[in-house]
Amino acid sequence: MSKRVFVGGLSWGTDSAGLRAAFEAYGDVEDAHVVTDRETGRSRGFGFVTFTNAQSADEAIDAMNDAELDGRRLTVNEAREREPRRGGGGGRGGFGGRGGFGGDRGGFGGGGGFDDRGGERRQRRGGPRGGGRGGYNDY
Repeated sequence: MSKRVFVGGLSWGTDSAGLRAAFEAYGDVEDAHVVTDRETGRSRGFGFVTFTNAQSADEAIDAMNDAELDGRRLTVNEAREREPRRGGGGGRGGFGGRGGFGGDRGGFGGGGGFDDRGGERRQRRGGPRGGGRGGYNDY
Protein backbone atom coordinates (compact mmCIF):
# COMPACT_ATOMS: atom_id res chain seq x y z
CA MET A 1 0.00 0.00 0.00
CA SER A 2 1.33 3.45 -0.90
CA LYS A 3 2.19 6.05 1.72
CA ARG A 4 2.51 9.81 1.34
CA VAL A 5 5.24 11.87 3.01
CA PHE A 6 5.26 15.63 3.69
CA VAL A 7 8.52 17.45 2.99
CA GLY A 8 8.87 20.99 4.37
CA GLY A 9 11.68 23.53 4.35
CA LEU A 10 12.45 23.14 0.65
CA SER A 11 14.70 25.61 -1.12
CA TRP A 12 12.97 27.89 -3.63
CA GLY A 13 15.13 26.24 -6.29
CA THR A 14 14.07 22.65 -5.55
CA ASP A 15 11.65 21.36 -8.17
CA SER A 16 9.61 18.15 -8.36
CA ALA A 17 12.36 16.30 -10.26
CA GLY A 18 14.94 17.24 -7.62
CA LEU A 19 12.61 16.16 -4.84
CA ARG A 20 12.03 12.81 -6.55
CA ALA A 21 15.77 12.27 -7.04
CA ALA A 22 16.49 12.96 -3.36
CA PHE A 23 13.92 10.41 -2.15
CA GLU A 24 14.33 7.61 -4.72
CA ALA A 25 17.26 6.24 -2.71
CA TYR A 26 14.76 4.95 -0.12
CA GLY A 27 12.38 3.06 -2.42
CA ASP A 28 10.07 3.26 -5.39
CA VAL A 29 8.59 6.75 -5.67
CA GLU A 30 5.12 6.81 -7.16
CA ASP A 31 4.89 10.62 -7.23
CA ALA A 32 6.89 13.66 -6.08
CA HIS A 33 5.35 17.11 -6.18
CA VAL A 34 6.60 20.52 -5.03
CA VAL A 35 3.62 22.76 -4.24
CA THR A 36 3.72 26.09 -6.08
CA ASP A 37 1.85 29.36 -5.78
CA ARG A 38 -1.03 29.49 -8.26
CA GLU A 39 -0.40 33.03 -9.37
CA THR A 40 3.40 33.31 -9.39
CA GLY A 41 4.37 29.68 -10.03
CA ARG A 42 7.04 30.00 -7.31
CA SER A 43 7.61 27.15 -4.87
CA ARG A 44 5.79 27.46 -1.56
CA GLY A 45 8.66 25.65 0.18
CA PHE A 46 7.01 22.28 0.70
CA GLY A 47 5.98 19.22 -1.22
CA PHE A 48 4.85 15.61 -1.05
CA VAL A 49 6.43 12.31 -2.00
CA THR A 50 4.31 9.19 -2.43
CA PHE A 51 6.09 5.85 -2.02
CA THR A 52 4.70 2.60 -3.40
CA ASN A 53 5.07 0.93 0.01
CA ALA A 54 4.87 2.15 3.61
CA GLN A 55 8.22 0.68 4.71
CA SER A 56 10.11 2.79 2.15
CA ALA A 57 8.26 5.89 3.31
CA ASP A 58 9.17 5.19 6.95
CA GLU A 59 12.83 4.74 6.01
CA ALA A 60 12.79 8.02 4.09
CA ILE A 61 11.23 9.84 7.05
CA ASP A 62 13.93 8.50 9.41
CA ALA A 63 16.79 9.32 7.02
CA MET A 64 15.65 12.65 5.55
CA ASN A 65 14.07 14.43 8.52
CA ASP A 66 16.51 17.20 9.50
CA ALA A 67 18.75 16.33 6.52
CA GLU A 68 19.98 19.00 4.12
CA LEU A 69 18.80 19.37 0.52
CA ASP A 70 19.89 22.26 -1.72
CA GLY A 71 21.26 24.15 1.30
CA ARG A 72 18.11 23.88 3.45
CA ARG A 73 17.23 21.63 6.42
CA LEU A 74 14.18 19.52 5.70
CA THR A 75 11.24 18.61 7.87
CA VAL A 76 9.95 15.21 6.77
CA ASN A 77 7.02 13.37 8.31
CA GLU A 78 3.97 11.35 7.39
CA ALA A 79 1.48 13.42 5.42
CA ARG A 80 -1.90 13.95 7.08
CA GLU A 81 -5.17 14.50 5.31
CA ARG A 82 -6.16 18.13 5.07
CA GLU A 83 -8.79 19.11 7.62
CA PRO A 84 -12.10 20.12 6.09
CA ARG A 85 -12.18 23.82 5.36
CA ARG A 86 -14.77 25.92 7.07
CA GLY A 87 -16.42 28.21 4.58
CA GLY A 88 -17.06 31.95 4.78
CA GLY A 89 -19.14 33.55 7.40
CA GLY A 90 -17.78 35.74 10.10
CA GLY A 91 -19.73 37.38 12.83
CA ARG A 92 -23.40 36.68 12.20
CA GLY A 93 -22.71 36.02 8.53
CA GLY A 94 -22.80 32.91 6.52
CA PHE A 95 -23.74 32.35 2.95
CA GLY A 96 -27.11 33.90 2.20
CA GLY A 97 -27.75 34.79 5.82
CA ARG A 98 -27.42 38.14 7.46
CA GLY A 99 -24.48 39.84 5.82
CA GLY A 100 -23.43 37.08 3.43
CA PHE A 101 -19.76 36.18 3.77
CA GLY A 102 -18.06 38.15 6.51
CA GLY A 103 -20.86 39.23 8.81
CA ASP A 104 -23.15 42.25 8.98
CA ARG A 105 -20.56 44.86 8.02
CA GLY A 106 -18.43 44.71 4.93
CA GLY A 107 -19.33 41.11 4.21
CA PHE A 108 -18.92 39.70 0.74
CA GLY A 109 -22.18 39.50 -1.15
CA GLY A 110 -24.44 40.35 1.74
CA GLY A 111 -27.36 42.67 1.56
CA GLY A 112 -29.09 41.13 -1.44
CA GLY A 113 -32.03 38.81 -1.46
CA PHE A 114 -35.64 39.24 -0.50
CA ASP A 115 -37.20 40.64 2.61
CA ASP A 116 -40.60 39.43 3.85
CA ARG A 117 -42.37 41.81 6.15
CA GLY A 118 -46.11 41.62 6.63
CA GLY A 119 -46.65 39.59 3.47
CA GLU A 120 -45.07 42.31 1.34
CA ARG A 121 -42.11 41.11 -0.69
CA ARG A 122 -39.56 43.59 -1.99
CA GLN A 123 -36.03 43.35 -3.35
CA ARG A 124 -33.30 44.60 -1.05
CA ARG A 125 -29.95 45.77 -2.28
CA GLY A 126 -26.60 45.79 -0.54
CA GLY A 127 -23.54 47.89 -1.22
CA PRO A 128 -20.64 46.65 -3.31
CA ARG A 129 -19.20 44.78 -0.31
CA GLY A 130 -22.53 43.83 1.10
CA GLY A 131 -23.34 44.98 4.57
CA GLY A 132 -26.80 44.73 5.99
CA ARG A 133 -29.07 41.75 5.74
CA GLY A 134 -29.18 39.29 2.88
CA GLY A 135 -30.88 36.11 1.76
CA TYR A 136 -34.53 35.40 2.46
CA ASN A 137 -35.47 36.83 5.81
CA ASP A 138 -38.79 36.47 7.62
CA TYR A 139 -39.29 38.96 10.43
